[in-house]
This record gives sequence, C-alpha cells and structure tokens, in this order.
Amino acid sequence: MKYPLLIVRDNVENNYLLTVPDLPGCKVISKTIDEVMSNVSDAIADHLGILAEYGEVIPHAKSLDLHIAACTIERPIWAMIDFDIVPFLGKSHKINVTLPELLIKQIDDRVKKSEEHRTRSGFIASACMAQLKKI
Repeated sequence: MKYPLLIVRDNVENNYLLTVPDLPGCKVISKTIDEVMSNVSDAIADHLGILAEYGEVIPHAKSLDLHIAACTIERPIWAMIDFDIVPFLGKSHKINVTLPELLIKQIDDRVKKSEEHRTRSGFIASACMAQLKKI
C-alpha cells in the first residue's frame, strides 16, 4: 500500500517530524530527512503490528491529493512509501479458487515480470485489496 508521508521541519527543536496521516500516532523524529526516511518503515511495521495484535483493521491509504488539500501546515514536505501490509492482515489460509486458464496465465506472466509481486497468491491478494478499497 502506498502511504503518504508528511514531513515538517521543527526549527525550535532543530529536527524533522515525519507522520503517516493515515496511521494516527505513527511518527518518526530525527535530525535529518534522510534519517526519518530510513526509519519510517520500522515505525510503520511497529504501528501495524500493534493494530494487528489488538485485532484492529489496517487503515487504507487515502490519496496524496486529499491530504495535500486538507493540510494547513506551513511549508510541508510530502513523500510516499510503498509498504507491504499483507503480513499484518493475519494468518494466511489456503483456499480453493477457480479461474479461467487464460487469466491464470496472464497472472503468472505478470508475476514473473513484477518486482512487486513474488507469487500468484500475492498478486491476487493485492488485486483483492485494491478492489475492496474502492468499496
């Protein structure tokens, strides 16, 4: 999932504050932008791990345009992170799915060429999450 990131310079404390607006409470504070960016993946993983532990729903990311339009902070810096939320969705279960042969071939061809999807199941899970996000 691609989460927007908001980075704000705190001139009083002489550091940067990175927040993930779609994950309230998920933040990183460091002296440089490079440091906040290198620590954000761990912060998101910790945050989602806590949500998963308590059985909470993993929030979907809203569009960057929506966040920019709603932002009232002076001179914000925006970034994006592509974060794999699948490990935080719970235990995997094997299911039996029937698909047309041509569709399976197209999926397998896409998975072979993709750096994002390593397996057919991962591809199908991502497609399902994308579709559920629309609802």
